[in-house]
Amino acid sequence: MHCPPLTITFLGTGTSSGVPMIGCECPVCTSANKKDKRLRSSILVQSASTSFVVDTTPDFRYQMLREQIKKLDAVLFTHPHKDHIAGLDDVKAFTFLSGKPMEVYANTLTADALRREFYYIFSDKKYPGIPEINLNIIDLEPFSIGDIPVTPILVWHLSMPVLGFRFGPFTYITDANRIDELEKEKIKGSHTMVINALRHKKHLSHYTLEEALVLVEEVRVPNAYFTHISHQLGKYDDVNSKLTAGTELAYDRLRLSFN
Repeated sequence: MHCPPLTITFLGTGTSSGVPMIGCECPVCTSANKKDKRLRSSILVQSASTSFVVDTTPDFRYQMLREQIKKLDAVLFTHPHKDHIAGLDDVKAFTFLSGKPMEVYANTLTADALRREFYYIFSDKKYPGIPEINLNIIDLEPFSIGDIPVTPILVWHLSMPVLGFRFGPFTYITDANRIDELEKEKIKGSHTMVINALRHKKHLSHYTLEEALVLVEEVRVPNAYFTHISHQLGKYDDVNSKLTAGTELAYDRLRLSFN
Protein backbone atom coordinates (compact mmCIF):
# COMPACT_ATOMS: atom_id res chain seq x y z
CA MET A 1 0.00 0.00 0.00
CA HIS A 2 1.24 3.48 -0.87
CA CYS A 3 2.07 5.61 2.18
CA PRO A 4 0.65 9.14 2.13
CA PRO A 5 2.61 12.15 3.40
CA LEU A 6 3.08 11.80 7.16
CA THR A 7 3.74 14.01 10.16
CA ILE A 8 5.29 12.39 13.23
CA THR A 9 5.15 14.26 16.55
CA PHE A 10 7.10 13.03 19.56
CA LEU A 11 4.64 13.30 22.44
CA GLY A 12 7.21 12.03 24.92
CA THR A 13 10.79 10.75 24.80
CA GLY A 14 11.49 9.72 28.39
CA THR A 15 11.81 6.39 30.13
CA SER A 16 9.26 5.06 32.64
CA SER A 17 10.13 7.60 35.36
CA GLY A 18 10.20 10.57 32.98
CA VAL A 19 12.72 13.40 33.18
CA PRO A 20 12.98 15.06 35.63
CA MET A 21 12.58 12.06 37.89
CA ILE A 22 10.70 12.61 41.15
CA GLY A 23 13.06 13.65 43.94
CA CYS A 24 16.19 13.81 41.78
CA GLU A 25 18.47 16.86 41.83
CA CYS A 26 21.02 15.72 39.24
CA PRO A 27 22.17 18.19 36.54
CA VAL A 28 19.80 16.67 33.96
CA CYS A 29 16.73 16.72 36.20
CA THR A 30 17.41 20.33 37.21
CA SER A 31 18.32 21.51 33.71
CA ALA A 32 16.52 24.61 32.42
CA ASN A 33 16.68 23.32 28.84
CA LYS A 34 13.22 22.33 27.60
CA LYS A 35 14.81 19.49 25.62
CA ASP A 36 15.79 17.89 28.92
CA LYS A 37 12.13 17.69 30.02
CA ARG A 38 10.81 14.32 28.90
CA LEU A 39 7.32 12.86 29.28
CA ARG A 40 6.86 9.11 28.82
CA SER A 41 7.56 7.83 25.30
CA SER A 42 4.85 8.04 22.63
CA ILE A 43 4.37 9.40 19.13
CA LEU A 44 1.48 10.87 17.15
CA VAL A 45 1.23 9.70 13.53
CA GLN A 46 -0.83 11.81 11.13
CA SER A 47 -1.75 11.88 7.46
CA ALA A 48 -4.23 14.30 5.92
CA SER A 49 -7.11 12.00 6.91
CA THR A 50 -5.85 9.69 9.67
CA SER A 51 -4.48 10.30 13.16
CA PHE A 52 -3.31 7.78 15.74
CA VAL A 53 -0.93 7.44 18.66
CA VAL A 54 1.60 4.73 19.43
CA ASP A 55 1.04 3.97 23.13
CA THR A 56 -1.02 5.84 25.74
CA THR A 57 1.37 6.83 28.50
CA PRO A 58 0.52 8.07 32.00
CA ASP A 59 0.99 11.53 30.43
CA PHE A 60 -1.49 10.88 27.59
CA ARG A 61 -4.11 13.44 28.67
CA TYR A 62 -1.56 16.23 28.99
CA GLN A 63 0.13 15.22 25.73
CA MET A 64 -3.18 15.50 23.86
CA LEU A 65 -3.97 18.87 25.45
CA ARG A 66 -0.47 20.22 24.82
CA GLU A 67 -0.67 19.34 21.12
CA GLN A 68 -4.32 20.48 20.89
CA ILE A 69 -5.43 17.18 19.36
CA LYS A 70 -9.14 17.26 18.53
CA LYS A 71 -9.39 14.02 16.54
CA LEU A 72 -7.89 10.60 17.14
CA ASP A 73 -8.79 7.55 15.07
CA ALA A 74 -6.80 4.81 16.78
CA VAL A 75 -4.29 3.67 19.37
CA LEU A 76 -1.47 1.29 18.46
CA PHE A 77 0.31 -0.46 21.34
CA THR A 78 3.91 -1.68 21.49
CA HIS A 79 3.73 -3.77 24.70
CA PRO A 80 1.91 -3.97 28.05
CA HIS A 81 4.25 -2.13 30.43
CA LYS A 82 2.49 0.50 32.52
CA ASP A 83 4.37 3.48 31.09
CA HIS A 84 2.96 2.56 27.67
CA ILE A 85 -0.67 1.70 28.48
CA ALA A 86 -1.66 3.64 31.62
CA GLY A 87 -3.41 6.52 29.82
CA LEU A 88 -5.91 4.43 27.86
CA ASP A 89 -8.92 5.53 29.91
CA ASP A 90 -8.50 9.10 28.66
CA VAL A 91 -9.46 8.14 25.11
CA LYS A 92 -13.03 8.44 26.44
CA ALA A 93 -12.96 12.14 25.54
CA PHE A 94 -12.41 11.24 21.89
CA THR A 95 -15.05 8.50 21.87
CA PHE A 96 -17.58 10.82 23.51
CA LEU A 97 -16.97 13.61 21.00
CA SER A 98 -16.90 11.35 17.93
CA GLY A 99 -19.71 9.03 18.98
CA LYS A 100 -17.59 6.12 17.73
CA PRO A 101 -15.47 3.52 19.54
CA MET A 102 -11.71 3.97 19.57
CA GLU A 103 -9.93 1.46 17.37
CA VAL A 104 -7.18 -0.13 19.49
CA TYR A 105 -4.50 -2.40 18.01
CA ALA A 106 -2.42 -4.71 20.20
CA ASN A 107 -0.84 -8.15 20.18
CA THR A 108 -2.33 -10.90 22.35
CA LEU A 109 0.04 -10.26 25.27
CA THR A 110 -0.86 -6.58 25.42
CA ALA A 111 -4.57 -7.18 24.82
CA ASP A 112 -4.68 -9.52 27.82
CA ALA A 113 -3.03 -6.84 29.96
CA LEU A 114 -5.51 -4.20 28.78
CA ARG A 115 -8.42 -6.46 29.74
CA ARG A 116 -6.92 -6.90 33.23
CA GLU A 117 -5.90 -3.29 33.84
CA PHE A 118 -9.07 -1.77 32.37
CA TYR A 119 -11.53 -4.55 33.22
CA TYR A 120 -14.44 -2.10 33.40
CA ILE A 121 -13.99 -1.12 29.75
CA PHE A 122 -14.45 -4.73 28.67
CA SER A 123 -17.13 -5.68 31.21
CA ASP A 124 -20.48 -6.97 29.96
CA LYS A 125 -22.16 -4.33 32.12
CA LYS A 126 -21.25 -0.91 30.74
CA TYR A 127 -21.26 2.08 33.05
CA PRO A 128 -21.74 5.66 31.81
CA GLY A 129 -18.57 7.54 31.00
CA ILE A 130 -16.28 4.64 30.17
CA PRO A 131 -14.37 4.72 26.89
CA GLU A 132 -15.77 2.70 24.03
CA ILE A 133 -13.03 0.42 22.68
CA ASN A 134 -12.87 -1.82 19.63
CA LEU A 135 -9.92 -4.09 20.35
CA ASN A 136 -8.12 -5.44 17.26
CA ILE A 137 -5.60 -8.26 17.81
CA ILE A 138 -2.54 -7.94 15.59
CA ASP A 139 0.47 -10.12 14.89
CA LEU A 140 3.34 -9.60 12.43
CA GLU A 141 1.12 -9.31 9.37
CA PRO A 142 1.05 -5.83 7.78
CA PHE A 143 -2.24 -3.92 7.99
CA SER A 144 -3.52 -0.37 7.61
CA ILE A 145 -5.00 2.25 9.89
CA GLY A 146 -7.02 4.50 7.60
CA ASP A 147 -4.71 5.34 4.71
CA ILE A 148 -1.49 4.63 6.66
CA PRO A 149 0.21 1.25 6.11
CA VAL A 150 1.58 -0.43 9.24
CA THR A 151 4.30 -3.10 9.24
CA PRO A 152 4.85 -4.65 12.70
CA ILE A 153 8.44 -5.48 13.67
CA LEU A 154 9.15 -8.00 16.42
CA VAL A 155 11.82 -6.84 18.88
CA TRP A 156 12.85 -8.20 22.28
CA HIS A 157 12.71 -6.41 25.64
CA LEU A 158 14.84 -9.04 27.40
CA SER A 159 12.39 -11.99 27.03
CA MET A 160 9.25 -9.93 26.32
CA PRO A 161 8.12 -9.65 22.69
CA VAL A 162 7.55 -5.98 21.81
CA LEU A 163 6.21 -4.56 18.57
CA GLY A 164 8.03 -1.85 16.69
CA PHE A 165 6.32 -0.39 13.64
CA ARG A 166 7.22 0.86 10.20
CA PHE A 167 4.99 3.46 8.54
CA GLY A 168 6.26 3.91 4.99
CA PRO A 169 9.66 5.63 5.27
CA PHE A 170 9.57 5.84 9.08
CA THR A 171 10.37 3.10 11.65
CA TYR A 172 9.63 3.42 15.38
CA ILE A 173 11.08 1.03 17.98
CA THR A 174 11.05 1.43 21.72
CA ASP A 175 11.85 -0.83 24.69
CA ALA A 176 14.22 -3.24 22.98
CA ASN A 177 17.67 -4.69 23.46
CA ARG A 178 17.64 -7.31 20.69
CA ILE A 179 16.23 -7.66 17.18
CA ASP A 180 16.41 -10.88 15.19
CA GLU A 181 18.08 -10.72 11.78
CA LEU A 182 14.89 -11.32 9.77
CA GLU A 183 13.12 -8.49 11.60
CA LYS A 184 16.04 -6.14 10.94
CA GLU A 185 15.33 -6.60 7.24
CA LYS A 186 12.01 -4.80 7.75
CA ILE A 187 13.87 -1.70 8.97
CA LYS A 188 16.27 -1.51 6.04
CA GLY A 189 15.30 1.01 3.41
CA SER A 190 13.71 3.37 5.94
CA HIS A 191 14.49 7.05 5.55
CA THR A 192 14.34 7.60 9.31
CA MET A 193 14.27 5.29 12.32
CA VAL A 194 13.70 5.84 16.03
CA ILE A 195 15.27 3.49 18.55
CA ASN A 196 15.44 3.48 22.35
CA ALA A 197 18.72 4.54 23.96
CA LEU A 198 18.28 4.48 27.72
CA ARG A 199 21.72 5.44 29.02
CA HIS A 200 25.45 4.72 28.58
CA LYS A 201 25.73 1.94 31.17
CA LYS A 202 24.67 -1.56 30.10
CA HIS A 203 21.04 -2.43 30.84
CA LEU A 204 19.41 -5.86 30.83
CA SER A 205 16.44 -4.94 28.61
CA HIS A 206 17.16 -1.63 26.81
CA TYR A 207 19.73 -0.60 24.25
CA THR A 208 22.41 1.75 25.50
CA LEU A 209 23.18 4.74 23.30
CA GLU A 210 26.31 3.01 22.06
CA GLU A 211 24.39 -0.18 21.20
CA ALA A 212 21.70 1.83 19.43
CA LEU A 213 24.36 3.56 17.31
CA VAL A 214 25.75 0.16 16.29
CA LEU A 215 22.26 -0.96 15.24
CA VAL A 216 21.72 2.18 13.14
CA GLU A 217 25.03 1.56 11.39
CA GLU A 218 24.12 -2.08 10.77
CA VAL A 219 20.72 -1.44 9.17
CA ARG A 220 22.11 1.54 7.21
CA VAL A 221 19.27 3.95 7.86
CA PRO A 222 20.53 7.47 7.04
CA ASN A 223 18.62 9.33 9.76
CA ALA A 224 18.12 8.13 13.33
CA TYR A 225 16.60 9.58 16.49
CA PHE A 226 16.98 8.14 19.97
CA THR A 227 14.13 7.97 22.49
CA HIS A 228 13.05 6.39 25.81
CA ILE A 229 15.87 8.34 27.44
CA SER A 230 16.69 8.38 31.15
CA HIS A 231 18.35 11.16 33.13
CA GLN A 232 21.43 8.91 33.30
CA LEU A 233 22.19 9.53 29.62
CA GLY A 234 23.15 13.15 30.25
CA LYS A 235 22.04 16.59 29.11
CA TYR A 236 20.62 16.93 25.62
CA ASP A 237 23.18 19.50 24.45
CA ASP A 238 26.15 17.56 25.83
CA VAL A 239 25.12 14.21 24.33
CA ASN A 240 23.84 15.57 21.04
CA SER A 241 27.07 17.49 20.36
CA LYS A 242 28.99 14.19 20.31
CA LEU A 243 26.70 12.33 17.90
CA THR A 244 27.63 11.80 14.29
CA ALA A 245 25.82 13.34 11.32
CA GLY A 246 22.40 11.81 10.78
CA THR A 247 21.91 10.82 14.42
CA GLU A 248 20.20 12.92 17.08
CA LEU A 249 18.49 12.66 20.42
CA ALA A 250 14.75 13.07 20.03
CA TYR A 251 12.97 15.50 22.33
CA ASP A 252 9.39 16.19 23.30
CA ARG A 253 7.35 18.00 20.60
CA LEU A 254 9.92 17.31 17.88
CA ARG A 255 8.00 17.09 14.61
CA LEU A 256 9.11 15.26 11.46
CA SER A 257 7.48 15.36 8.02
CA PHE A 258 7.66 12.79 5.23
CA ASN A 259 6.30 13.40 1.72
